[in-house]
Order: sequence, then structure tokens, then C-alpha cells
Amino acid sequence: MSGVFSGRGGGRAGRPRRQRSVTELVASIVLGFETVVVFLAALVIFGLKALPPAPALIGGAVFCLALFAAIGLLHTRAGIILGWVLQAAIVATGIFVPAMFVVGILFVAIWVYAMYAGGRIDRRNNSHNTLETE
Repeated sequence: MSGVFSGRGGGRAGRPRRQRSVTELVASIVLGFETVVVFLAALVIFGLKALPPAPALIGGAVFCLALFAAIGLLHTRAGIILGWVLQAAIVATGIFVPAMFVVGILFVAIWVYAMYAGGRIDRRNNSHNTLETE
């Protein structure tokens, strides 16, 4: 039995998975949670009529797509930069719903910790790997 249910990486026969850094893993979790929050925030902005329906819903959808793009790009420097830009944009949504200032600041704090702790763990892992190969 081959394919998705075979337990062999979803049909990628013969090709090993790329080793992901801890920073990339943790950042993808943060951005994934933010995607859910942004989706719900777009519905709140729509429901409170803080914006007309089209900008609220289409803007929320575009924002969610940008978060998904950042998740896909986290293995590059551009993905990390996009993540930082999106953090600022989430805080800025507080203009429409003031509670988003609080939510955005909390996510910025989580993002900063993810970048700091993930980077520290990655550096430690890299130093252990270089010591083992010598």
C-alpha cells in the first residue's frame, strides 16, 4: 500500500524529509495559531461593522493567506521577515477592534520568545553536531 496512508511521508518515495530547525517549527506553530485568530478577528470586524463586509472578509482572507505564505517560507530569511511584518500588522488591526491591540501584543511576545528560544536551541544543536563530527 503506497501513498498518504502508508506512513512513508505522503508518497515522497526515496526522498528524505528536509531537517527543520527548532526556530522554524516553533514559528510555524505561532503563525498557525495566528491564522485562526486573524480569521476570527475578521469575522468580529465584519460582525461589529467596523469595516464594510467586503474589506473585512476579503482583507481577513488575504491576511490568512499571507500567514500561510509566511509558514511556507520560514526556512528562508524572507519568511522570518514576513513573520515580523505580519506581527506588526496584527497589532495594527487594533485600529478596527481595540481588543486586537492586546491580542497582537501577546502574539508579538510569543513570536519574540519563539525567535529567541528557537535560535538558542538551534545554536546549541549545531554546536553539538559539529562536536560529534570532529
